[in-house]
Amino acid sequence: MSKVSPGPTPGFLVWRLANKWRVAVDRAVAPLGLTHAQYALVASLYGMQQAGERPSQRQLADHTGLEALYVSKLARALESAELIERTRDPRDPRAVQLALTGQGQAVTRQAIDVVQELHRQLLEPLGGLEAPRTRAFTDELTALLDTPLAPSLPKNESTQGATS
Repeated sequence: MSKVSPGPTPGFLVWRLANKWRVAVDRAVAPLGLTHAQYALVASLYGMQQAGERPSQRQLADHTGLEALYVSKLARALESAELIERTRDPRDPRAVQLALTGQGQAVTRQAIDVVQELHRQLLEPLGGLEAPRTRAFTDELTALLDTPLAPSLPKNESTQGATS
């Protein structure tokens, strides 16, 4: 028998915070014609391009933590909006490379500025972007994200009836 937590669990709070931030970013970048997921893609692509990379869709999926199929769908929509270019990788004809267009770079730079201002507001309760509490919070989140998930156990007699 499992004990019921007296308050919200960490998982519930992380889920609520992720949803709150997603909605806030969606609203902030909507005037630029972007969704939060599209912003994550173009902002990551912008950073990778600044580092001299021209990533494939797979590399961008790995970088963002988004599913490759979802990155492909987002990339097609962003290509239709003329914000990115998708080209075949000359080294691997199965791979598609992504790059921001000139318009994509301009929109992304605006979106980054808008989201940075939003982050300043959202992190004010911790003392702001550069505060020690914010750095500690970021370190804790990074530790959680860097921890690999254990593979799922197949259901058998030893796991039947077990509570999580």
